[in-house]
Amino acid sequence: MIIGFGQTRQVQVASNNRTLIIYFSMSGTTKEAAEQIQRDTGADIVRLQRAKAYPKGYDNYARVADRERRRNIHPAIKRNIPNLNRYDTVLIGFPTWWQQPPMVIHSLFDTYNFQGKTIIPFTTSMSTPMKDSMPTMRRLAKADGATIKSGFRYDNNNAQLRRFLQRNGLLQNNN
Repeated sequence: MIIGFGQTRQVQVASNNRTLIIYFSMSGTTKEAAEQIQRDTGADIVRLQRAKAYPKGYDNYARVADRERRRNIHPAIKRNIPNLNRYDTVLIGFPTWWQQPPMVIHSLFDTYNFQGKTIIPFTTSMSTPMKDSMPTMRRLAKADGATIKSGFRYDNNNAQLRRFLQRNGLLQNNN
């Protein structure tokens, strides 16, 4: 079932599911990863968006994102995440920028309460390992009272992804 929040905001809801995927994507790579994870897990899925969209073009949005990072700006985000009380586990996906999560991920934790949730981060960086983003993700999760598990870097290796999901009890039986 799809619950619409306008043309740019949708949550795909699977019945009786206790897992949610929240992803932020600029180029579409993290979106593709999140959708693959959704197919493998049956989890609900929602796209995290900045309230004011980043400018188009890599150089333009990189300049804005770098300014946010250097000045520790947590940009406003669209409030389109469903009731988190429905979920036990939340996978949070993002590209890695400057060896850390984008500042919109900070905004996500500023805006929503993840207390008591298990957070599993994933990144789509092809050059930066997940371990570079983990200190920031641990700090954000701890401040919110959430448990964080080691994340993973998605690199289009679906067999490796499925093994990770299976180890964490998230892989659907039909995959």
